[in-house]
This record gives sequence, structure tokens and C-alpha cells, in this order.
Amino acid sequence: MAEVALRQVSKTYAGGVIAVRDVSLMIPDGNLCVLVGPSGCGKSTLLRIVAGLEVATAGEVLLDGAVVNHLEPAERDIAMVFQNYALYPHMSVYDNMAYGLRNRRMPADAIDTRVREAARMLEIAEFLERKPRELSGGQRQRVAMGRAVVRRPRVFLFDEPLSNLDAKLRGSMRVEIRRLQRSFGTTSIYVTHDQLEAMTLADVLVVMNSGRVEQIGTPLEIYERPATTFVATFIGAPPMNLIHVTASEAAELACGVLLPEGGVIGVRPDELALVGPEVRPAAGLALDFAVTAVERIGPESLVYGTPEIGRGDVVVRVLGASAALPGKTIRTVAATDRLHLFATTGTRLRS
Repeated sequence: MAEVALRQVSKTYAGGVIAVRDVSLMIPDGNLCVLVGPSGCGKSTLLRIVAGLEVATAGEVLLDGAVVNHLEPAERDIAMVFQNYALYPHMSVYDNMAYGLRNRRMPADAIDTRVREAARMLEIAEFLERKPRELSGGQRQRVAMGRAVVRRPRVFLFDEPLSNLDAKLRGSMRVEIRRLQRSFGTTSIYVTHDQLEAMTLADVLVVMNSGRVEQIGTPLEIYERPATTFVATFIGAPPMNLIHVTASEAAELACGVLLPEGGVIGVRPDELALVGPEVRPAAGLALDFAVTAVERIGPESLVYGTPEIGRGDVVVRVLGASAALPGKTIRTVAATDRLHLFATTGTRLRS
């Protein structure tokens, strides 16, 4: 196990393409850190830099305080689980899991013990003699995880390991990865573009955008106090409502809210309550909007609309069915302490 730290790490490719920009990060020993962001934001490149598969243009990678930039991947004692499983098709499950240990010239009985122990934990003991082609996608991913587990590395790296699985299997495998990580207590870095995976897995959550770190914190901290409008809309489903307003529009929409240079008022869909047109709260947001669509999703409904004041689409989450109809104007309110204020640049204004 190890503490992982990055100090001002950057990566620029030939032609001047910047993949990672000045990233600094510390992951405590035993924590699971999730790097989340849209495709092309630099999260997989950053993971490969930690693994030693990419060379940083600038900055340092440290394991337990020691700089490892000069070390080859095999010398860093890091195990990586890839999106495409990367299993040897001609080898059995057992041999795939044992391969790395044999290369290290570990005694056969020790290899057998580790492989069978990992297979039991991952519930693939009955498949040890099969070839990868005889397994389902979920079973192959368990084999890939088992191959990493048997090495007992200092750090686990996961590069979007569940993206090829269906939604139901992703959910069960997500739980399995978290259980295993807690069981071994191994420091882990996990890359995903799925914010649900990020929120449920992370001890430390890192939101990336265009090669930069937008925010670092616990999932709850980032959900409740997004540092930028990008984070506010990327974390949370449906995303936070962002209403772009002038100074006078801000004062008209929300009592006590001052945005002297204009800006953005943010509010989560489940923090808005539908009320009658006569209701005007003494404090907080009162927003009238024209309904454009209503979606019934199981036990709840999502009501979409366009605000009469300000700019930006609005969605409200309500329990059960909604009486709102497309074309109808309705009012929704939210308490002052549930509002998020951002400057026109997208940075957070209110603590």
C-alpha cells in the first residue's frame, strides 16, 4: 500500500496538444480516488502517467514520498485493470491470473494459493480451467481484476473497467470493486466518465475538464458545494439548473440575492417545489417557467421548462405524477440556503 502524490504534472503531445495541465493531487494510503470527467479531459492520460505508461512532460509522481518518474512500469509495483480486459485468449483463467506471478519466479505452491484465494473472492473458482472466450463480459472483468489482485501491488489502477458492461452488471460490479478495495485496503485510482460510478465509489473525487482539475473533495462535498458551473452540471442527475441573470433579474427572482455584476443562480432539481401562482416566499427563489415537457420515470416525474426571467433551461423533480402540462406556466420555489451563486466566469461566489 502507498500514498500517491502528483506535483504539477503536465503532459503535452507532439504538435502542442495539451492533455494534462499542471495537476497536483494527494491520495492518502488506502483511499480510492476517482478521476471523473468527459471524454478527452485527460483522466486516462493522467492514470497512464501514474502507471509509467506515459512520460510526464513536467511535474513529479510520488509513491510514499519517493519520486518514481524515472522508474519503468514494472518497477513501480502497480497493477492496472483495463477497459478491454487484456486477457490472453489462448490461456485458461488460471494461467491468465498466474502469468504475472510466474514471471516473478514465485514458487508454484504460493502462486496456486494466491490464484485460488482470489478466484474464491471473485466467485470465479469454477471457471479456472476455461478460456476467456467461454466467459461472459462480467466474468472476464472479474478475471482481469483477479490478475491484478494476486499481485498484491502497492496501488491498483482502473481505466474505465465497467464501460463495456450492461447497466445491471455495471451496478453489481461497482459494488464488487468497492468491496474488494476495502477488503485489501490498497490505494486505488479509478477512471470513469460515469458520475454515478464516481459518486458511489470515491473516497476522494477529482473532477477534470480540458486537462485541468476543476475540484477535489469527497463526493458529498462536491455535490453540495460545486466550485464551478462545470462541476455543478457534471455531478448530479439531472444536472443542476443554471439560470443566467443580470443584476436586476437576480434581485427580482430571489429575495436577498445580490449579484451586482450579474451571474448565475444554481439550484438542484430536487430542491425546487412546485407551488400555486399566488405563492411568493418572503425569502428565496420564486421562478415562473413555461413547461416544455414532462417525463414520468417510475415513482417520480421530471418537469422541464424555460424561465420567464433569466436564461437557461429548468428541470424540476417531483414525486409521483405531475399535473403540469406542456405550454402551461407554473411557479417553483426554493429556499435561499439551497441556492448556489456563480460569477459570469463560472466560479463559485457564495460559501
